[in-house]
Amino acid sequence: MDAKLDFMKDARIRDTHSFRPRYSETDQMGVVYYGNYAAYFEVGRVELLRKLGLSYAQLEKNGTMLPVVHMSIDFKRGAKYDEEVILETSIIDRPTRKISFYHTLRDTEGNTMVSGKVVLVFVDKNTFKPKSCPEELATLFVNLS
Repeated sequence: MDAKLDFMKDARIRDTHSFRPRYSETDQMGVVYYGNYAAYFEVGRVELLRKLGLSYAQLEKNGTMLPVVHMSIDFKRGAKYDEEVILETSIIDRPTRKISFYHTLRDTEGNTMVSGKVVLVFVDKNTFKPKSCPEELATLFVNLS
């Protein structure tokens, strides 16, 4: 396994989501357009938070926004139109003022296609000033180092 992907084996909070890329998400070569992986990663983040019992909509309602401040993606092989893929999203570290999500997109045989990391910062909805992780979310991560 590639050293960049080792974070997945140690992840303590994880969710998987399978889907098939739609025709409209592919380029002329029939491969998912690279910009669409950011949207796939967003689906993974939202679903992982929902699995933990807190929706992104609830965070916003309670005054917290989460803009992306960093994203990195490594491509091994692009997903193809209508190919079943599995997106795994993980959180390894306890959130502070930032929260990092790790993503791996695999084919049905378990081969890594795309991996990435997305870092978001907690900001006040009205002032857009950075703030600490909201208590309602922080309590879900008490066992992370």
